[in-house]
Amino acid sequence: MMKEKKQKSANKLAIKMGVGLLLGLIAGTSCIFLREYWIANGQEDLWRFIQNLLFQDLTAKDAQNAIGIFYIIGQWFVNALQLVIIPMVFTSIALAMCDISDTKKLGRISYKTLGYFLLTSVVALVLAGIVGILIYQAGWFQADVQTTVAQNTTATTSNPFAIFLSIIPNNIITAFSSNSSVLAVVFLAVVTGLSMNALQEKVKYLKIILKEVNNVIVVFLSFVIHKFGPFAIFILITRTFAIYGVEHLRPALIYVVATVLCLLFYLIFGYGSILCLTTKLHPLPFVKKMAKVAMFGFSTSSSAATLPLNTKTTVEELGVHEDIASFTLPLGMTINMNGTAIMQTIAAIFIAASAGYEVTIGSVFLIAILALIASTGTPAAPGAGAVILFTVLTGLGYTNDAAILAYSLILAINRPIEMVVTSLNVVGDSAACVYVAKSEKMFDEEKYYSK
Repeated sequence: MMKEKKQKSANKLAIKMGVGLLLGLIAGTSCIFLREYWIANGQEDLWRFIQNLLFQDLTAKDAQNAIGIFYIIGQWFVNALQLVIIPMVFTSIALAMCDISDTKKLGRISYKTLGYFLLTSVVALVLAGIVGILIYQAGWFQADVQTTVAQNTTATTSNPFAIFLSIIPNNIITAFSSNSSVLAVVFLAVVTGLSMNALQEKVKYLKIILKEVNNVIVVFLSFVIHKFGPFAIFILITRTFAIYGVEHLRPALIYVVATVLCLLFYLIFGYGSILCLTTKLHPLPFVKKMAKVAMFGFSTSSSAATLPLNTKTTVEELGVHEDIASFTLPLGMTINMNGTAIMQTIAAIFIAASAGYEVTIGSVFLIAILALIASTGTPAAPGAGAVILFTVLTGLGYTNDAAILAYSLILAINRPIEMVVTSLNVVGDSAACVYVAKSEKMFDEEKYYSK
C-alpha cells in the first residue's frame, strides 16, 4: 500500500513538472516574439519595463531600479535546494561508510563507480569528436566572429589538474562553507564514516545525530520539490527563454543544433545502451523513470540542485540500495560530467574553426582529453561548463582575438545548451548507480521493473 502511494506521488510530480515545463516553454517563446515585435515597432521601452519587472538579474550592472520577480523566485528555489547539499552529502556518505562492514566492498564500489564514469565519458567524447570533426569538414563551423560584439565576461585560467588539490582540505570549516567544496566534503564524510565504523558503539550518539539530521534534510527537500518544484520549473524556463532574443541565437545556430542533438542522442540512447550491455537490464524503465530527473536538471541547469530528486528517484524507483546511491551520486555530481565534456569538445572545435585554426584528428583527440579533465573539475552549478571551457582553449593555444570573440559568443548563447548538459550529467550519475548496485547485489530488480 505504501509502495503504491509513493508511486502515485512520483507520477503526479512527473505530470506536474511536465505541465510546468510545457507552460514555461509557451510563455518563454511568447516573450521572445513579443520582445522582437516591440523592438521592431519602436516600443523597446515597453520590453525594458517588463524585463526589469520580471526577468532582470538583480546582481547585474545597471539593475539598481529593477524588480526581477521571476529572477528572485527562481533564485529562492535553487538556493533552497543548494542550502542542504553539503550537509546532505556529508551525512549520507558518512552513514553509508559507517554501515558498510566489509571494507573490501567499499573498495570495489569505488573502483566500479570510477570505471563506469570513465567508460561513459570516453563513449561521450568519441561521439562528440566524430560530430565535431564531421561538421568542421563540411565547413558548417565557419563563422564571422569579427562582427559579433564580445560579451564582458571573465574566465579564470587554471591548471585542470588542480582539482585534485581540493580533495583533501587544510581547513574543515572552509570545506563546509562552500558548495564548490563537494570533493573535500566527500573525503571528510568517507573518513568520518570509516572512523565511526571502526569505533562502533563508542560513537553511537554521533551516528544517531547524523541520522536525525539526514531525516530533517529529506523532509525539507521533499516539501520543496513536491510543493514548489513544478511552479519553479515554469518560472525558470520562462525567464531563460525570455532573456535571450533572436539576435543572440542566430550567429551559432549550427553549434547549438549540433550540440543539442548530440546531447539528446546520448541522453536517450547512449546511457540506455551502455546500461543494457553492462547489466543486461532492459533500458526502457530506466529511461522512463529518469525522465522527470532529466527535466528537473534541464530547468535548474544545476547537478547540485537536482541531486535530491535524483537520489529519491534512484533509490525509490530504480531499486538502488541507499548505501550505493549516497556514495555514487554525490561523487558523480562532482566528477562525472559527460554532458559538459560533449559540450566543451564541440564548442572548442567550433571556436577553433571560427578563429582560423586547423582542426585535425590529432587536435580533436587533444581537445577530448582536455575536455575530460576540465569537465571533471567543473562545479555543479549553472553556466560553469562554459566558463571552464576556457581552460581547454588555453591548453590548446586557441587564444587569438578571433578565438576570444568566438568564446564570447559561446558564453552569450550557451544557456539553453547548459540546460541539456545538466540533464545528461545527472542521468549518467544514476546509470552508474544502477550498474554498481546490480554488480554488488544491492539492487531491487522488482522495483526497477515496477510501473
